[in-house]
Amino acid sequence: MDLNLQETEQLITSMGEPRFRAKQIFKWVHQKGIFRFEEMTDIPVVMREKLESTCTLGNLEVSAKQNSADGTTKYLFKLYDGHAVESVLLPHDYGISVCVSSQVGCRMGCGFCASTIGGLIRNLSAGEIYSQVINIQKESGKRVDSIVVMGSGEPFDNYDEVIKFIKLIISPEALNIGARHITVSTCGDVPGIKRFAGEGVQVTLSISLHASNDELRNRIMPVNKRYPIASLMAACRDYISVTNRRITFEYALINNFNDSTEQALELGRLLKGMLCHVNLIPLNQVDEREYRQSNLSRVRAFCNTLEKVGIPVTIRKEMGADIDAACGQLRRRAAKGEITPGRG
Repeated sequence: MDLNLQETEQLITSMGEPRFRAKQIFKWVHQKGIFRFEEMTDIPVVMREKLESTCTLGNLEVSAKQNSADGTTKYLFKLYDGHAVESVLLPHDYGISVCVSSQVGCRMGCGFCASTIGGLIRNLSAGEIYSQVINIQKESGKRVDSIVVMGSGEPFDNYDEVIKFIKLIISPEALNIGARHITVSTCGDVPGIKRFAGEGVQVTLSISLHASNDELRNRIMPVNKRYPIASLMAACRDYISVTNRRITFEYALINNFNDSTEQALELGRLLKGMLCHVNLIPLNQVDEREYRQSNLSRVRAFCNTLEKVGIPVTIRKEMGADIDAACGQLRRRAAKGEITPGRG
């Protein structure tokens, strides 16, 4: 599952097999998501046996699943080395969205996030990210329409594998998900944003901003000390200039921290004239963290203020509140033995 079509061709021809078999195998793995080589019914038995003896498919194992009353489903996947990672299926009016993780843990240290507790364990490979999507599609029996790389981990801290995953999944021989239906969220890795601008893929860039000035952002997002807001905004404006793509700014509203009218006005001034959209997020509360969700009246007031100063804004619908929906929560509960692995 880690291999693109060209790499699959190189593997197959190195085994003395004809090149055309590579596309057949690639489709079985990346489009149909088979779990055993014996399922490749149009591949000769001798070749299937050769693949079985020399290769692994790379599929992940669903070790736990939580179902929300609103249709959201949280999956815990077991990796080959015993570590675990989470993904979420989110039903919308416009189709099924899947939120995938790019790392086991995270080293960014954001003060409101569960996935960064314990730090970074390791990066995921492109195939491990891909397998989250195809497993959810097979488990749910529903076609995945859009993907957000917004689970555990900082995507640009695992840049090469995330880009490879995107190029794999938009392939016509794979799931063929349109690039415009994929969103990549970064906490503000400026070099990654600049590099991403040159990829030539029509993927949506999302910035986890969560504060309108350096003093506040430094307190909750250590990355800001390395790439302060001025350099982040400059990188975002350059990105828009190069790609002509609108950026989404994610802003989690934290009670009595970043949710005042004055901070909304400051955010409006910061983003004025930029091709962008603000997504206001009711904070997913994490037991180990001190921050709490803003009440609905403050969320609406913040939204109204941004609208008045001409900033496009929406309030994200809260989903999965009755399960461990926030990044890293389910993995931590499983590690502490608080849940019993299982599909129910």
